[in-house]
Amino acid sequence: MTRLLLDRARLGYAETVICPEISVDVPDGRFTVIVGPNACGKSTLLKSMTRLIAPSSGRVILDGRALHEMPTRQIAREIGLLPQGPTAPEGIRVVDLVSRGRYPHQSLFRPWSPEDEAAVAGAMDATGIRDLSGRLVDELSGGQRQRVWMAVALAQQTLILLLDAPIIFLDASHQIELLELCRRLNRDRGHTLVAVLHDLNQAARYADHIIAMRDGRIVSTGSPARVITEELVHTVFGVDARIIADPESGTPLMIPRWAHG
Repeated sequence: MTRLLLDRARLGYAETVICPEISVDVPDGRFTVIVGPNACGKSTLLKSMTRLIAPSSGRVILDGRALHEMPTRQIAREIGLLPQGPTAPEGIRVVDLVSRGRYPHQSLFRPWSPEDEAAVAGAMDATGIRDLSGRLVDELSGGQRQRVWMAVALAQQTLILLLDAPIIFLDASHQIELLELCRRLNRDRGHTLVAVLHDLNQAARYADHIIAMRDGRIVSTGSPARVITEELVHTVFGVDARIIADPESGTPLMIPRWAHG
């Protein structure tokens, strides 16, 4: 059984419905990427998997239980989230912000421990920010801050990790570094990852499993080779494109057709 799934969930904000009815299984131990045009419901779907958005009907299920029935701290020990555009408290140092990722593991009867210290150090090493540990988060570039927030999520040490547009503020080299990190977490450590990505070629190169959305509905799911087709790219994105094999990875590579001669 998959650990995380949506069963006929109706998602939205107040009276605005974004996803009328959506059912999807998140494959365990895989790197899943959600793709689709702007405002199609990608982030809404992701947020529902952490109880930030509760379905008005249907269910979001984790380990056989409805997510809304579970204590918040328990969910945070099972699912980590890197939200889009997070905001840090003013005047906080990098190491202190990353340490907040250990909050779900703290209690009155469990003070800060060597295990917590090791988890924070490992998260900073994995994201390449150890040399920034004493810096104020306010002083960092957008790309550096994004890597700090990734470290916060990693410090939670959850087996399920959700990433909402994690490379949006990064330059090309740091985009690749972060996606390679995601791949290692999935392949070497067995993490289940779900990410929203806007670059279809990066999604096809790094994902094991793709969910393609349009207008609040799932259009197609499956491997990159199954989902990323010329027909789907036209249907979902309205783009006429060729799909060829990526000469490096062998995964689908989308090339928009040239209209200028």
